[in-house]
This record gives sequence, structure tokens and C-alpha cells, in this order.
Amino acid sequence: MRFLDLLATAAAVSAATVPTKARKRASAFDFVGVSESGAEFGNTALPGQLGKDYTWPDHNAISTLIQKGFNTFRIPIMMERFVPDKLTGTVNETYAVGLDDIVKFVTGEGAYAVIDPHNFGRYYSNIITDVSGFGAWWTTVAKRYAANDKVIFDTNNEFHDEDNALVGQLNQAAIDAIRAAGATSQYIFVEGNSWTGAWHWTSSGTAEAMGKLTDPQDKIVYEMHQYLDTDGSGTSESCVSGTIGSERLSAATAWLKANNKKGLIGETAGGANAQCIQALQGMLSHMRDNADVWTGWLWWGAGPWWADYMYSIEPPSGSAFTKVLPSLADFI
Repeated sequence: MRFLDLLATAAAVSAATVPTKARKRASAFDFVGVSESGAEFGNTALPGQLGKDYTWPDHNAISTLIQKGFNTFRIPIMMERFVPDKLTGTVNETYAVGLDDIVKFVTGEGAYAVIDPHNFGRYYSNIITDVSGFGAWWTTVAKRYAANDKVIFDTNNEFHDEDNALVGQLNQAAIDAIRAAGATSQYIFVEGNSWTGAWHWTSSGTAEAMGKLTDPQDKIVYEMHQYLDTDGSGTSESCVSGTIGSERLSAATAWLKANNKKGLIGETAGGANAQCIQALQGMLSHMRDNADVWTGWLWWGAGPWWADYMYSIEPPSGSAFTKVLPSLADFI
């Protein structure tokens, strides 16, 4: 999502959590879930203050989504909050314990927790060009969660306006660092340049560099994002047409098949209206029909501070939770 500074408008008070193990699922997809926003909010205030600038996802809300069948929760964080000052620095425990808590809760419920540095390929607003430093940052993170095989590492959210070769190098550095840190059982979600958009995965040139990535564990999943509004930015309740979802995935599907790769739509959403729901159903049907290469999809987004955000799937009253989710049950 192209929101570089997410505004927190209200804080929710979390009640006591009720354990709800992820239910057994009969699905074409390995991963179906949501992005749980909050810890990346207030990104102009670094490190920021918990409860004022940023928050952590709500356990009860996640439990409700697990009951609906979701099994994957992407947790956006800020690189600068986890490791401040420099990429090769040490962990900020004040922030890290919050991530520890939500990862422990999600994985303890039998679901996947995706650690997502939501930085758009930047660190303190500067494009990351220090490839070894990026690897060092990932070494620090991966060592902390190496023993938990329900953790997934997402290399970085939506690289954009960068050299394609650099994006490939950063992704490879992350893969190498994660594996060298002892995290050998986990999936790694890799993201490309140009906002990692599925609809221009091949035309933007990002596919060439990304296709060269290697992983000794062979557990790379290519994370692409796809919104259905006119410019694909995910900033409108309108969708181009009822068929735009499947249309925007067709070239990426062909690339995955031709290159023997696995893909995931790591962010998608549409407005709570008939045309968007039709477009979402068409896109997910296309993915289900091509489940040999598409491993799943994640909705953007959930989180306790979304208030009346048009795509909010936060229980119990988010617009997407009440008006869109019932129409997507066949794809969960």
C-alpha cells in the first residue's frame, strides 16, 4: 500500500484474549490472511511512542479472523524502530518485545506470522544501497525468530523507483542472511521493484533480476501486490471493471509458470461494492484455477487504528469485514 505515513485516528482497548487454534482448512491456498497494521504507523516519528505514534495488532481481532479461516498474518514493522540508527546496529528491545508478543500469539494459534519491514526499500527515508548492511539487519531479525517455523520473512515492502538490479541484490542478501542465521525451515516472501505490482511484474523489468534469486532451502515465494482501482494504488473504493482482477494477474501467472516459481498476492483489496466484489472474486478464481503457482492471498488491511478506513477488515465493524468478507468465503 502506498501510504508512506499511516495516520492513527483512534486506539482500541484490547480485552483478554481467548485461545483459538487455527482451524483445519480445506483450501486451494497455503496462505490466506491479512496485513495487521499498527506498528508501522507514525513513521515520521522515530522511534516514536507506543500508544501515541504506533500500536500493535489486537489478539482478539486476530482470533476472530482465525475463526473465519485465515491462517496468515502479515505484521508490518519499521526497520528503524527494530534496529535504530544504522542497519548494523543492535535491537531496540522496547519495540522488539511488542513484535515478540504478536509473533508468539499468532504462531501459538497455529497460524503464520509474516515479519514485514514496511519500508519501501528505504531506511530513514533514504534508498537502501548498503547491500551488506541490509543483510546484517536481516541477520539480527532472523536470529531472533530462527527457531519458530511458523514465522515467514518478507524481505521489504514495495521497493519502488530503484534500480532493478539493486532490488535483486537486496533480496538475495536477505535470503542469504536469513539462512546463515539458522532460519532454515521458514518461507521467505520476496518483493520486487515498482511497488511489487503483479500487473507490471514483467513489463517493469523487475522480473529479470528477481528470477535469478536462489535459496538453498527452495522456499522462496514471490510476493506481488495487486489493487483494482485505476492506477493500482489501492486508494479508491472504485474498481476499473468486474474482470480487472484476473486481467491484471494474467502476465504474472504466465511468468510464474514459465519460470517454475511460486507466487502470492501479499496485498489486495477493493471497495465494498458489487463491481469490486466481482473483480475480487474473478481474481481469486483465477488464482485458484492456477493454484500450481499461486500459493495464496492477503487482504490489506486490519489493525485497531484503522477506524473507518475503506478497506478495513478489522473485526467486528470494519467495512471489508462486514460487507466484503462474506463474498470471499469460498476462497479462504
